[in-house]
Amino acid sequence: MASDAIRLGVDIGGTFTDVVLEAQGATYSTKVLTTYAAPENAIINGMHQVCAQACITPDQIGQIIHGTTLATNALIERRGAKTALITTKGFRDVIEMRTESRFEQYDLNLVLPEPLLPRQMRFVVDERINAKGEVMIDLDRGEVTALVDQIAAAGFESVAVGLIHSYLNPAHERMIRDVLADRMPGAMVSLSSDVSPQMREYERFNTVVANAYIKPLMKSYLGRLAGQLRAQGVQCDIFLMHSGGGIIALESAAEFPVRLVESGPAGGAVFAANIAARYGLGKVLSFDMGGTTAKICLIKDQTPKTSRVFEVARTYRFKKGSGMPISIPVIDMVEIGAGGGSLAQVDGMRQIRVGPESAGSEPGPACYGRGGARPAVTDADLILGKLDPDNFAGGSIPLDRDRSQSALQRHLGDPLEMDAVAAAFGLAEVVDENMANAARVHAVENGEDLSDYTMIAFGGAAPLHAGRLCEKLGIRRLLVPPGAGVGSAIGFLRAPFSFEANRSLYMTLSDFAPDIITDVLSALQSEATGFVRTCDAQAEIQAEFKVYMRYAGQGWEIPVPLTQSQAMSPNAAVFCTRFEEEYTKLFGRPVAGMDIEITVWSVNATTRPDPVARVSQTSAGEAAATTGTRPIFDPIAGHYHDANIVLRAGTKAGGYVQGPAAITEDETTIIVPASRIAVCQPDGCIDIVTKGAE
Repeated sequence: MASDAIRLGVDIGGTFTDVVLEAQGATYSTKVLTTYAAPENAIINGMHQVCAQACITPDQIGQIIHGTTLATNALIERRGAKTALITTKGFRDVIEMRTESRFEQYDLNLVLPEPLLPRQMRFVVDERINAKGEVMIDLDRGEVTALVDQIAAAGFESVAVGLIHSYLNPAHERMIRDVLADRMPGAMVSLSSDVSPQMREYERFNTVVANAYIKPLMKSYLGRLAGQLRAQGVQCDIFLMHSGGGIIALESAAEFPVRLVESGPAGGAVFAANIAARYGLGKVLSFDMGGTTAKICLIKDQTPKTSRVFEVARTYRFKKGSGMPISIPVIDMVEIGAGGGSLAQVDGMRQIRVGPESAGSEPGPACYGRGGARPAVTDADLILGKLDPDNFAGGSIPLDRDRSQSALQRHLGDPLEMDAVAAAFGLAEVVDENMANAARVHAVENGEDLSDYTMIAFGGAAPLHAGRLCEKLGIRRLLVPPGAGVGSAIGFLRAPFSFEANRSLYMTLSDFAPDIITDVLSALQSEATGFVRTCDAQAEIQAEFKVYMRYAGQGWEIPVPLTQSQAMSPNAAVFCTRFEEEYTKLFGRPVAGMDIEITVWSVNATTRPDPVARVSQTSAGEAAATTGTRPIFDPIAGHYHDANIVLRAGTKAGGYVQGPAAITEDETTIIVPASRIAVCQPDGCIDIVTKGAE
């Protein structure tokens, strides 16, 4: 077996660590509980399990691609390194003052998120660069040296440097970096001109602070992981999935760990886009529900929607503006609800609330029998019959129905004067309705009608809830691909090597400068290509160009893709036409008589994706073989139905099952509502459609 044909994908989640091995066209996978104290231990455990399934040894693995929520969790839980911020005099409080936006304008008791660094950890230097990149006040090296000595004496491990307008002229930031290297050689340093060279100081400062805050933690973890794998005989390269949907080298990930913040969900979006390409679907809603959260992503023409700013650690869970903005290229995954391990409670209004607190893997939901006493979404799913207590996670984790019933009764049923079944039904409906509402809002914000979309569901908990979510959203078709329970890890193996480089440079179309544009885009292309070359020195690399434009006086820009010829032979009329086309798509019509501004330039260098073979789809043939029945609660009827149980592994192409039914596999269970019929497609996808529409 050639080692270059063997690839390992690993996704560390809040509850489970998913491991997928691909070898000579076959796929082997497992889910193991995440080990919080040393996450690399779960990876080693899962690696040995899938290697045993494939009858290979770890030294035969030719490539490892890894994604993780560790960076996100460190920001949410505020357990990063002791970090200092050095900024321009007068801008010390930018990350605390935020912007003028009030995300809940009628809340008189609004609580703004605390900045990642308190004021005593923020320091200033007397310097100034203007909005054209010109030095107005020189930076004195002696002042920097004295400040760095003060920071060193206070025992800081990591330093973020964010100076005003440094994205145009990084000279002063680089001087501070040189002094830090001389006076604090053991400290880790992050420059905003390297991490996020874009305008808007609040987002840029927050991003560089986040990078510095998690850098020691992530660098230590990645070093331990590489060491542990080497000790197990693994000698191959290790790559990381980044938030933009591509793969970067381990060294680059350690330098810019903030780019890993959405790495796991990004892999899921890549996975869904690959399925969309196989089925020729133009409009797809990916639905990823794991142990902690549920997220969606709009995918049009087999390309996930992207953004260059997103938020983490929101204090108001679904409110834009209530979290920490991170200014990096990212697949636009929107959190819409809780995960399987999310805990439920009754609030002061006698309403069931679910999340954001999660039971995780330690102790886990009550039914795990590991010490958890409060009810989680998984406990409700068990009581409602969606899960088989003897075959959860392939039988490796037996579920205790009595513990679930006791937890639901005590924490929800007794306060609301209902039995455990009603409490479980209420919990599940709250979760599903919250997700449906959040998905509707996101669709409206993007001018989309979800009834035109096909849902692709993955993640351990998504197939349990996707059918009901489709009913609520009016979505007629749902696809659950093979390996859905470990979908993000499979997505890592489908992603290209890529890196996106951004830079802010203000320009108007009335003052268009083609030579400057060509220089900027060429420099960005070289920068992005250089990062990709660290992953694969011989690969064919293509460049994708994008500029962010707006009408003069507007506060935010829209992305405008350009072809290579449009980017490298810039023409003001062409830029204007492309902007008006994209603007019209979003807002219905252009605005006449206004100048147009360009604020951010972007180049994404990526290896060419592997061609995707289209699936020859089939309609329902013979009924799939059943292994029995079990009672599953029907939320529309309000009582249990005897539902057929079907083993996914034994279902052939064309095999169908009428809902209500449960299609089981080791890593998840697909619930087919009474309103739907499921058909197995030739590639193993379970195609679930409304009865009468097949």
